[in-house]
Amino acid sequence: MSYLTPTTVPADPLNRHESAEIARARAELVREPYVANERSAAWVGDHIASVVENPAPLWWWIAVGVSAFVASFTALGILYLIITGVGVWGENKAANWAWDITNFVFWIGIGHAGTMIAAILYLTRQKWSSGINRAAEAMTIFAVSCAGIYPGVHVGRAWMAWYLAPIPNGNAIWPNFRSPLLWDVFAVSTYLSVSIMFWYVGLIPDAAAMRDRIKNKILKYFYAVICLGWRGSARQWANYEFCYLMLAGIATLLVISTCTVVSSDFSTSVIPGWHGTIFIPYFGVGAIYGGFCMLVILLVPIRQLYKLQDIVTLRHIDMCCRFTLLMGLFVTYIYGMEFFIAYYSGNPNECGHFYNRVYGPYWHTWQLMMLFNCVIPQLFWSKRIRRNPWAAFTVVLFPSIGMWLERFIIIVSSVTRDFLPSSWGMFYPTYVDVFTFIGTLGVFFLAYLIFIRFLPVIAIAEVRSVLPEADPHDPPIVEDTRPGAAHE
Repeated sequence: MSYLTPTTVPADPLNRHESAEIARARAELVREPYVANERSAAWVGDHIASVVENPAPLWWWIAVGVSAFVASFTALGILYLIITGVGVWGENKAANWAWDITNFVFWIGIGHAGTMIAAILYLTRQKWSSGINRAAEAMTIFAVSCAGIYPGVHVGRAWMAWYLAPIPNGNAIWPNFRSPLLWDVFAVSTYLSVSIMFWYVGLIPDAAAMRDRIKNKILKYFYAVICLGWRGSARQWANYEFCYLMLAGIATLLVISTCTVVSSDFSTSVIPGWHGTIFIPYFGVGAIYGGFCMLVILLVPIRQLYKLQDIVTLRHIDMCCRFTLLMGLFVTYIYGMEFFIAYYSGNPNECGHFYNRVYGPYWHTWQLMMLFNCVIPQLFWSKRIRRNPWAAFTVVLFPSIGMWLERFIIIVSSVTRDFLPSSWGMFYPTYVDVFTFIGTLGVFFLAYLIFIRFLPVIAIAEVRSVLPEADPHDPPIVEDTRPGAAHE
């Protein structure tokens, strides 16, 4: 049994002796399928659902234990900070924004990319993204949750963090509505709410499928509640697609607005290295860059461990690597434009700041950033590396580190040396800084492991929609009636 897709170029039956070059050219004209090995809709549903239905493998329990142990670093670090004070961090009068805001912007960037990848690719009808949308949407929620940890404890008195919101209170204490930091509160909270709705609406058809399949009564009730009575009628599908489309559009606008707000935290300042109009595209491109890197880091092991190679194909890895290469080129251009703008401005403070980036006390950080973000991603020009999952996994590890170094350079190297040499001061992270950040990595991966255990990691309905049998104009299935063909 085989499917003849509309893009297949059959061999010419009149030419039985065509050359190998012509045969190779014909093969290259055949578009690579979205799901490999001609898998059926039933197989796709069974295989994705088996990740949840089957008992958790041993590696999952080990990974959960390690992630939970690492996540405890953040809990202990925050507890120690609340008991002792913000002085346990390495911040000082010069660097009053340091690792905490660096980590906040890093996680916010990854969160932006997840929704941007899922929403924009859906709006542009990129069918190849059906295998990665769910992972990208979940990545958004967990990354933004990790980012939200830092503003709450950066205020010093974490139990007063609710004053950041304009809630009526007896003390008549109101936030400063002219502060870009307050804009962050509104932008990030709104963005997180819409991202959760976007992710949840996409889960409804799959939750209904799991409700009808699962044997565990507790999980069956759980899926029955979250699927909101989904029965798969034509009216429900029409309402679902319209709602999902609207949420994708709103989420895309919110990604752009939130990137603008976060960049405004810096660009509205007068500190050298911060007040640049290029920060708005800078943060947007950097977010997409780090997000695609994190997406490859998440997908490659899951693809291998759960035998999802036919659904998350080499084409998906290849396309993510191509976007990573494109964003790396954009980031390289922006780095060069920063130096050109500083030179063209003729401002000695601005020129001195960028000279300090290259030759100052944090010169090693800048060089590593340029190596990781600009040089190493050029390996993706090679198709062999893009189509090798573990080679791609290794390459994207470096830009992921480089994007964190980029945030560190923007924030720390700018505030440690301002206009007055008398106010300069170096920043040195403490062990509390280091372990609190490492703990957020554990929080992120722990949340992701729990997600893939109890919810379909790949959107079943979206993958089925790109199969050849979902196309009403697809040629009928051709049965092979040769003797013994059924056993081939």
